Amino acid sequence: MIHIDKDTCKGCGICIAVCPKSVLEFSKELNQKGVNYPEVVNEKKCILCENCMIYCPDFAVVVKKDGKK
Repeated sequence: MIHIDKDTCKGCGICIAVCPKSVLEFSKELNQKGVNYPEVVNEKKCILCENCMIYCPDFAVVVKKDGKK
């Protein structure tokens, strides 16, 4: 499961770029910073590689495996 803290996100798109399965896309909505944040669009394709979490400079992405971080 992928959790994105949309209000911490600065909308850089790194998480989207490093995802090998295109699980994330930019939301059409804006967060409190006024930027489009990523949202999960294909969670079933997620291979739990954690690239999105590892490369996020703002620690706005958390990947949980089997209910654990």
